[in-house]
Amino acid sequence: MTDQRNPENAAKEGLAAAGDTGGLEALVARAARAGKGLPPVERWNPPFCGDIDMEIRQDGTWFYLGTPIGRMPLVQLFSTVLRKDADGRTYLVTPVERVGIRVVDAPFVAVEMNVSGTGDGQVVTFRTNVGDVVEAGPDHPLRFVDEDGTGGLKPYLLVRGRLEALVARPVMYELVGHGEEIVLDGKAMFALRSRGAVFPIMPAEQLRRLGG
Repeated sequence: MTDQRNPENAAKEGLAAAGDTGGLEALVARAARAGKGLPPVERWNPPFCGDIDMEIRQDGTWFYLGTPIGRMPLVQLFSTVLRKDADGRTYLVTPVERVGIRVVDAPFVAVEMNVSGTGDGQVVTFRTNVGDVVEAGPDHPLRFVDEDGTGGLKPYLLVRGRLEALVARPVMYELVGHGEEIVLDGKAMFALRSRGAVFPIMPAEQLRRLGG
């Protein structure tokens, strides 16, 4: 059930459960005042104020001071002021400060998908663990990475800015079920269509070797 209380109050309660400090509580308050929805973090240029002990694990769980942040309203609030800069680092950004956090893999996880239409009209829509709903396409491309050491496949969806969502493993299996063999630049590829864009997954020959 969605928490209908004031997001700043709900966030402060979550911080108390996670072992909050006064500085982080102040950051939460400023993030809450930045506005509802998605604040224009890409346009803000506040000073860097150091790193905080916050980490987003590969499964999308947020930790502060080594403790999971259990309140979804707080995680959702922080997710709206996330920004990944050209230096490759991820920050929480408000109009007056920018603080660094650690991200093990991607800041978001795509936990659900829906496919509508067929052929060139096919649209693949994802929902992330923090509630973003994103249609894969030219503005939100998918990329597929071979995972070193396991031979597994890791799909990523661009959500906004430079922030990506790792497609959860069960969703990935569903996703590749909608792939098809398409010739791209003269080479047969196993690929996925969405909103008129084609996203290569792997060479068709490789898929056949895997028994697909």
